[in-house]
Amino acid sequence: MKTVLMVAEKPSLAQSIAKILSRGNMSSRKGLNGACSVHEYTGSFIGQSAHFKMTSVCGHVMTLDFIGKYNSWDKVDPAELFSKAPTEKKEANPKLTMVKFLQVEGRGCDCIVLWLDCDKEGENICFEVLDAVLPVMNKPRGTERTIYRAKFSSITDTDICNAMNHLGEPNRNEALSVDARQELDLRIGCAFTRFQTKYFQGKYGNLDSSLISFGPCQTPTLGFCVERHDKIQSFKPETYWVLQAKVNPEKESSLTLDWDRVRVFDREIAQMFLNITKMAKEAKVESVSKKEKVKQRPLALNTVEMLRVASSALGMGPQHAMQIAERLYTQGYISYPRTETTHYPENFDLKGCLRQQANNPYWAETVKALLSEGINRPRKGHDAGDHPPITPMKAATEAELGGDGWRLYEYITRHFIATVSADCKYLQTTIAFSIGPERFSCIGKVVTSPGFTEIMPWHSIPLEESLPHCEKGDLFPIGEIKLLEKQTSPPDYLTEAELITLMEKHGIGTDASIPVHINNICQRNYVTVESGRRLKPTNLGIVLVHGYYKIDAELVLPTIRSAVEKQLNLIALGKANYHQVLEHTLDIFKRKFHYFVDSIAGMDELMEVSFSPLAATGKPLSRCGKCHRFMKYIQAKPSRLHCSHCDDTYSLPQNGTIKLYKELRCPLDDFELVLWSSGSRGKSYPLCPYCYNHPPFRDMKKGMGCNECTHPTCQHSLSMLGIGQCVECENGVLVLDSTSGPKWKMACNKCNVIVHFFENAHKVRVSAETCDLCDAALVDVDFNKAKSPLPGDETQHSGCVFCDPVFQDLVELKHAAMRHPMHRGGQGKRQGRGRGKGRRPGGRPNPKKPKDKMAALAAYFV
Repeated sequence: MKTVLMVAEKPSLAQSIAKILSRGNMSSRKGLNGACSVHEYTGSFIGQSAHFKMTSVCGHVMTLDFIGKYNSWDKVDPAELFSKAPTEKKEANPKLTMVKFLQVEGRGCDCIVLWLDCDKEGENICFEVLDAVLPVMNKPRGTERTIYRAKFSSITDTDICNAMNHLGEPNRNEALSVDARQELDLRIGCAFTRFQTKYFQGKYGNLDSSLISFGPCQTPTLGFCVERHDKIQSFKPETYWVLQAKVNPEKESSLTLDWDRVRVFDREIAQMFLNITKMAKEAKVESVSKKEKVKQRPLALNTVEMLRVASSALGMGPQHAMQIAERLYTQGYISYPRTETTHYPENFDLKGCLRQQANNPYWAETVKALLSEGINRPRKGHDAGDHPPITPMKAATEAELGGDGWRLYEYITRHFIATVSADCKYLQTTIAFSIGPERFSCIGKVVTSPGFTEIMPWHSIPLEESLPHCEKGDLFPIGEIKLLEKQTSPPDYLTEAELITLMEKHGIGTDASIPVHINNICQRNYVTVESGRRLKPTNLGIVLVHGYYKIDAELVLPTIRSAVEKQLNLIALGKANYHQVLEHTLDIFKRKFHYFVDSIAGMDELMEVSFSPLAATGKPLSRCGKCHRFMKYIQAKPSRLHCSHCDDTYSLPQNGTIKLYKELRCPLDDFELVLWSSGSRGKSYPLCPYCYNHPPFRDMKKGMGCNECTHPTCQHSLSMLGIGQCVECENGVLVLDSTSGPKWKMACNKCNVIVHFFENAHKVRVSAETCDLCDAALVDVDFNKAKSPLPGDETQHSGCVFCDPVFQDLVELKHAAMRHPMHRGGQGKRQGRGRGKGRRPGGRPNPKKPKDKMAALAAYFV
């Protein structure tokens, strides 16, 4: 019996697909990485009985990055990143050990069926999976085919079974186009970002952005927002005048007429027209025309239109809307949400999708009427050859989906029903009047058949006052004629919906990446999202774009990226060579980069006007070890210390508070120490600004504080304050926080474990002696007589935090409350008050001995 491995893009999809194909008769188990499950069942495969193993990945298996040394910002010239720097594929999420997991499951399999999402990214992941699995699969006999690709657009029984019966092959060209985009974005983005971040952060203190990034798609996206800002700033309002007339067809009613000239910009001429028309006492009907008009039903829904409506009507950002749409798709409620197509194929089961909606109270009547009277074929839209338009695939209720999920699903469903409904028809009546020599008119609309506007009421024709019945030559008395003075108004800031339209029009990004680029410019503090989801550029965003325009407008105009996107599409179609496109594009951007570096002074002039130099920013905090003058602490992101006398900048740990540490100095370089803290429930440790940036010992890395410093005699170092190996992580050491009294604690110098102990103790010191049982350093504790919890009213005790029974009830393990998402652990969870060994997570057998730090140090210093 053959064994067939099947791989989907997400664990939830693997489960849904396996359930459909096995008709619910499958066994499931967790994979070795804990994130993916494996669903097994027996069935038939291409006419033979087979054992199926269905599993998944979690998005991309691999990611592209520079090899080790080229990831250092300090050691590498950014210009080398265009061609010299070699790249390699690394595991996208090493913690998931996805390659190992795929190889374990793929070992001994005869065939593989790839159920990755059917778009270019999905094709790329297909080949990442194949690279991992093929070496361990059974070798094919002769020319036997072993690799299959399933093509599907929704998670429904029909679609999945249909895909299984019509298996194809993965598309190498589409995968290559994604590889090309990844490499271009990595090389171009990193080179420009590293250069401008280092250049400007080394000069200005209040940029308030930890990264001044450049991206071939991100920067033109920002360009659109700044272009609108510039139009608003340069707008000069003009005064104009409008003639407004009112006639009284009957005694009680009045009708407002619109002037055929619309407006004039000269006050005297407007006054002349007013004087002429005031001479007339009556308005004469010149003509009455009636015309039947049609408001067309919408085209079928694609990604870009869905994101536009989600932003403008539902108030959801594009990134958030896309995440919700993906969740609805994986749960089987809608078809694949990434599509450029607005045209349904001839064989699409429109009636089947409509029948699913026949019982929803919101639209049941409309759906039943459509099914009994017959549906209208949707309008002919654009067929991009990818997936059908976004369509509801099964019924849902508000209780099932909740909140934003329901709101988006409701819109998708209403839009779908509208595409198969009739057009809206209305009768438009136009009456033309003359008052003296001037012409006026008024228009009225009466709906004859509401059509699709019943299901999409926001598109309905507004109800207007009905026009009086009249014929040519009728005369009406004039109620009033007046001159209105108005002003032209500037455009408003771009909404997300308008930005998405511009990006699509100019070919910036794809339906999948557009939300990511918009999210990036918000994250980088280049724009802020104002009310009505309007994007207002910040000072930094404006200066950057103006600087690009000044140096090289093509860096910010959409033209060059649009041309690159066309080339990438040609790779996907097999009409362009991957290596040639890559080489040609990188060569263009390399030249642009060198010109940009040579001309950076142009952007610098603009920066000087808007931002303060480092020397003028921040507050004096601690003394420099070189000149002994005060360095300034710059709080704006990224927080750092700057010595204006030596013109040196020292980076600091982020996402916490920094203050001076008792004016104590580092014994190595004489810099005053500062104390970093993540808050009262978190960690804190002192650090030397110089050592933090220039590690003094071989076994230290950049970015280490005193709690990781291996200085043998400094009172703040790991060697003097380290107690024992962390109870949770492999490499960490628990270090006494000597600033934490009277609520004493020790914290791991690697992970977010905190051990609270000896509350209200007067003094806690780390002894030079070690525990006989576990090799941890002993701790000397002094209590005040009144508050001593020690037996026999003793005030002093020396012992091991982990093993000493006297300390047993005085020690409590917690997780630090960190401000940074990376550090989120269970905050303040009590995990028992037992002894050191008993508290090891999961009760590990033979717990490791805490490191003998003195022995490790001795080995190092020898």
